[in-house]
Amino acid sequence: MKPIDDITAYMENLGRAARAASRLTAAASTAAKNAALLEMARQIRAQQDALLAANAADLAEARTNGLDAALIDRLTLTAKSVEAMAQGLEQVAQLPDPVGEITDLKRRPSGIQVGKMRVPLGVIGIIYEARPNVTADAAALCLKSGNAAILRGGKEALRANQAIAACVRTGLKAAGLPETAVQVIETTDRAAVGSLITMPEYVDVIVPRGGKGLIERISKEARVPVIKHLDGNCHVYVDEAADPEKALNIVDNAKTQRYGTCNTAESLLVARAVATTLLPRIAAMLTAKGVEIRGCAETRALLPNAKEATEQDWYEEYLAPIIAVKVVAGLDEAIEHINRYSSQHTEAIVSENYTHAMRFLREVDSSSVMVNASTRFADGFEYGLGAEIGISTDKIHARGPVGLDGLTSQKWIVLGNGEVRS
Repeated sequence: MKPIDDITAYMENLGRAARAASRLTAAASTAAKNAALLEMARQIRAQQDALLAANAADLAEARTNGLDAALIDRLTLTAKSVEAMAQGLEQVAQLPDPVGEITDLKRRPSGIQVGKMRVPLGVIGIIYEARPNVTADAAALCLKSGNAAILRGGKEALRANQAIAACVRTGLKAAGLPETAVQVIETTDRAAVGSLITMPEYVDVIVPRGGKGLIERISKEARVPVIKHLDGNCHVYVDEAADPEKALNIVDNAKTQRYGTCNTAESLLVARAVATTLLPRIAAMLTAKGVEIRGCAETRALLPNAKEATEQDWYEEYLAPIIAVKVVAGLDEAIEHINRYSSQHTEAIVSENYTHAMRFLREVDSSSVMVNASTRFADGFEYGLGAEIGISTDKIHARGPVGLDGLTSQKWIVLGNGEVRS
């Protein structure tokens, strides 16, 4: 792929094309959007060999450049993951179209009816690392929600992303939609990201998906609103009224099912009333799976092999087989600790006490709060959103897993019959 000499001009051209395309996608019928998605899925399957070959070239370069094993794992495509991409496109096609939905329609004393209509955001810029499947997921969600998209994948997946982009363009063209409705940036130059996040005349919102460094940079430099989360310091609180077997299973799954995800539990709080009997059982399960425990003084008194937790450990997103453990007096201290140290991503309580559970739901200030369930459920697919564009810990616009509704806004509408204001 030949170098792009003038990045600013290149990005402005993408922006203008996306803005023009967004007018057409906003007005596109559900049938046209679904037809495009289904053709994209067919193309993904038909081009499997080409996608895997492009990915193999990306992987070879990544290994030469010394990328770590976790990144290589996220970068790798297989026949199974290609099929999953195609199925993801088909699943989004089956989801209800949010665009044009009218809600909260109420008649006013004047005779007019006032309500809200769901509408696209416009042009969405998405910046992501490693996983090429995000190209298909992002294209699907942005299109179905009536938006245009400018996608900037990581340099390590350039070839695979462009191969997927070709399938996306074919699907759009087949459905009579502009191919510029989804554009994948063709350069790895970091200046392209700088342009994308500072073009409010062309881009309405930015969604970064990647490491903390990427998201911090974008949040700091963007002149466009950003939907993002920085950390996933998720907590499980085992209440004094917890069912012991539920507690063991939930902590096990929340911590050990996968270590490198943002909804993995990084902190465990245990009520003092059950710590003596339950914490050693939980610790034995975690230790058997190679999880390092870093604990408070009470935790270490019960678990002699636990390491001392520092103040920083209560804030930490390990993304590794390590967990911070604290014995707390009860529900009040658990809520206070979580609201102080958490990243407002996902927290869970294990309790058979209805009052405690409801207080936890109301008072814990995070984007997902759970009762008697693993934090690993904090995911767009598990929430019934189809694929997700990301997870937001912000409080304005979208919060938690961001699916189709999160990529739309609402405008007020008024239905009248000749009424005039007196």
